[in-house]
Amino acid sequence: MLRIAIPKGRLFEETVELFLKRGIIEEKLEEGRRLSLRVGDFEFLLVKPFDVPVYVENGVADLGVVGKDVLLETKPDLYTLHDLGIGFCRIVVAGKEESREKYAKSSYLRVATKYPRITQEFFAEKGIKCKVIPLSGSVELAPLIGLSDFIVDLVQTGRTLKENNLVVIEEITTSTAMLVSNRASYRNMRKEILQLVLKFSYG
Repeated sequence: MLRIAIPKGRLFEETVELFLKRGIIEEKLEEGRRLSLRVGDFEFLLVKPFDVPVYVENGVADLGVVGKDVLLETKPDLYTLHDLGIGFCRIVVAGKEESREKYAKSSYLRVATKYPRITQEFFAEKGIKCKVIPLSGSVELAPLIGLSDFIVDLVQTGRTLKENNLVVIEEITTSTAMLVSNRASYRNMRKEILQLVLKFSYG
């Protein structure tokens, strides 16, 4: 039995729909209080998005569904097997409309984010000194109250930015959901894992 860690929240519904569409499961999973569900030949662990690679890397789960944004931020020791093509988002620098000129001309910026590694690497490549202010939520508030000049965040529709009078200043990269594998599981259960990957590849 393959054990698969899947993310709760934003990606959950899309992941379940994809598994149903590809014939991997025959009944819909419900995101409720139960955090472990057995369906057919699989056991699904429902965990927070940033915890998916932790479960897989440590061998508690054989496979996981995780956003590319999480992989770029955490750089876990895993195999990335397949881009599932769901959960499309953009990782962007955002700020107030009137701060565009500051962004273009400044050599030092304060940036609030849930993605400190991605942020640091991005601005280092641009040759801009950056003070990263790590936040776990409500990142959009930071430039509004003067905590930071800009934010780096994951954007799907852009509605939250708009509601907080923020605009996208620059796109860093895009993110979709990836199927990842524990290295030992891939060696020991290669046949079962590859059969699953083929279902995603050819439907």
